[in-house]
Amino acid sequence: MNEDRLLEIETKIAFQENTIKDLSDTVYNQQKQIDALHETLKQLVDRLRDSSTISPGGNLKDERPPHY
Repeated sequence: MNEDRLLEIETKIAFQENTIKDLSDTVYNQQKQIDALHETLKQLVDRLRDSSTISPGGNLKDERPPHY
């Protein structure tokens, strides 16, 4: 009986270690995605700031399209 119990505990520990590794990998991949999204957002904000400094006070709705 003691050996069966030990085997059950070892099996549970192995399963938990595998689960922890999977969760760690998931968190790592999510952090990479968050970092990439953060960088993309930063670039978009910079572009928006640059475009507003090119035509200060200009409203995009008021501007004529380039083909006019």
